[in-house]
Amino acid sequence: MRDLSIRTLTAVVYAAVVLSGVFHPGAFPFVFGAILGLTLWEFYGLMKHVGDVFPQRLAGTIGGVYLFLASFVYANDWADAAIYLPYILFLMYVFISELYSRAPHPVHNWAFLLLGQVYCAASLSLLNFITFWSTDAAQGDLTPWPALALFTFVWLNDTGAYLAGTILGHHPLFERISPRKSWEGFVGGLLLTLCSSQVFAFYLPAVAWYNWLGLSLVVVLFATWGDLTESLMKRTLGIKDSGCLLPGHGGMLDRFDSILMALPALYVYLKFFIQN
Repeated sequence: MRDLSIRTLTAVVYAAVVLSGVFHPGAFPFVFGAILGLTLWEFYGLMKHVGDVFPQRLAGTIGGVYLFLASFVYANDWADAAIYLPYILFLMYVFISELYSRAPHPVHNWAFLLLGQVYCAASLSLLNFITFWSTDAAQGDLTPWPALALFTFVWLNDTGAYLAGTILGHHPLFERISPRKSWEGFVGGLLLTLCSSQVFAFYLPAVAWYNWLGLSLVVVLFATWGDLTESLMKRTLGIKDSGCLLPGHGGMLDRFDSILMALPALYVYLKFFIQN
């Protein structure tokens, strides 16, 4: 019972912090910049389990956070593409620095450092391009609703999958990677998320109801794959959680694994079907 209370309290605080970033432009870069920094720090820390891999943890974290903040500035039209020049220099540094490190496997260091940039930093940086704020919401302006929908769909999918899986789960969804996940849980999360999409459709009719259904379906599919992707990584590394920052939930990467895969998919769906 105590574990459940801790897990619930952590989830409430975590959700409150995330939503404060979604709804308040002043808090957005600090909240999600900090989340990304913690996620990258965890990711690069996990790579020590590979063996003879020593990616530059601090440099990779700083570089990824800079990419996120530069994207925030660029997406809000406060600077042109030149804002990305320091990040390009950072990428050049990644390669050149290995010439002097005498590392046993420099190619591995390059690969894992850049993997963190793509998997964590580039993915979360897309949040800047779907999250804008407007006081003219009465005119059907979507912002910042795509970001709110993303987190809502992922959280409801997790909740529905947990409840349905706990009560009805018998058929493994992907036993080789995550034995506890079931098809019943997947369907339960999917149905709850699809239903919730119509609440968004009611309050935001500027987007057709069927596009809300499509958006929620895409988020559920890719969030599930994102969860399985991190499970595969942890199973390969022989660890249970990415960290212990969030009591009852593991690390920041454990909480954002679904988001990191669902966010690019949502961005593509928005561009092709809603904001084209």
